[in-house]
Amino acid sequence: MRICVYCASSSRAPAEYGDAAEAFGRLLAEAGHTVVFGGGATGSMGRLADGAHAAGGDTVGVMPDFMQALELAHPKVVRFTWTRDMAERKALLLKDSDAVVALPGGCGTFEELLEAITLKRLGLHSNPIVVVNQRGYYDPLLAQFERAIDDDFMQPVHRALFAVVADVREVLDAITEACEAP
Repeated sequence: MRICVYCASSSRAPAEYGDAAEAFGRLLAEAGHTVVFGGGATGSMGRLADGAHAAGGDTVGVMPDFMQALELAHPKVVRFTWTRDMAERKALLLKDSDAVVALPGGCGTFEELLEAITLKRLGLHSNPIVVVNQRGYYDPLLAQFERAIDDDFMQPVHRALFAVVADVREVLDAITEACEAP
C-alpha cells in the first residue's frame, strides 16, 4: 500500500512526537508499504522518512516548487513530485495513496486532515483515514466533531469517516479494519 502521512515539519515539538514518527516510518517500511508524505527534512516529517529509509523502505515526497528553492526537501528521498502550489500538493498526496494517517502537527496537518475527511464525506475518495491521537493531542478536535454532531452540523454516522488510535503501532490494524468494513 501507499500510505499518505500528514505530519509536522517543526523541530521544536516535544521529541516523543518525532520518535513516534520515526518508529512509524520504520514500521511502514518493514510491512512493505510506501510512505507518501510532504517530503520535508525537518521535524516529524524528516524523522518519518529517516525511519522508513533505515528499514530499507520506499518514500515519495510531494512538495511545491517554492519549497525546493528553500532547500526543505529531505535529501534521501529520491522520488519527488514537484507541484505548482500547496493545493496541488494536497490533491496529489491524497490521490496517489491507499490510506491517510495524521500524526500530531500544526495548521498544515490540520488542513490536510480536515480536507481528507471532507472529501471522504462528499464521496470523492474512500481511503481509510486514521488519526494518531498521541498524548491526547487531537482531543480538542475530536471534541469539536462531537459538538458539531450535537448541534446537528454533522450526523453521528460521520464518526465512521475516520478511526482514532493512541499509538502508531495501532495504525495498520485500524487501516485493515477500515478496509474490511462494509
